[in-house]
Amino acid sequence: MALPDALVATLALTAVLDELAVPYLVAGSLASSYHGIPRSTADADLVAALSVEHAVPLVSRLTAAFYIDLDRVRDAIQRRSSFNAIHLATMVKVDVFILKDTPLGRQEMERRKPMRLPGLPETVLHVATAEDTVVQKLAWYRLGGQVSEHQWKDVLGIIKVRRQDLDLAYVRRAAAALATSDLLDRALAESTSE
Repeated sequence: MALPDALVATLALTAVLDELAVPYLVAGSLASSYHGIPRSTADADLVAALSVEHAVPLVSRLTAAFYIDLDRVRDAIQRRSSFNAIHLATMVKVDVFILKDTPLGRQEMERRKPMRLPGLPETVLHVATAEDTVVQKLAWYRLGGQVSEHQWKDVLGIIKVRRQDLDLAYVRRAAAALATSDLLDRALAESTSE
């Protein structure tokens, strides 16, 4: 079974993060496809607990397989923002978000779940929980002016698939912390009315 390009690129990058003992989690569309309704995606999102001393070893290990810029990596780490790496074999862009030093950011990393890939029993990816994926997707939806159909459908898909085991109390607290409670209420209502 051939893996989707976004997953191939993600695995190439997370293998290096594992090698450097950098905690990470898979977020974005890959996480929402895992927890909800799968969809194809042309890129990948990771959150990583990188520090300045990781910059040079990370870039030196990734350079053969990725286009990646050391100055951008250093800048992103210092500003706690993001950088991207383009996987040369697939041309998939992997956005790497530096872990925010906030209670919610730390909690999301602590709550991540290991995921074994079918056909690759030795391979483990650490994925954001369904709850954290909903919360982050709502935040991105708001940040993007509430127009991204993909973000909204991803949220609804996770709620529909995981409604029975979703920790709604946690989701409500996290959504309140990110000022997206209104969007959560709307998503919960929409997901039950369909």
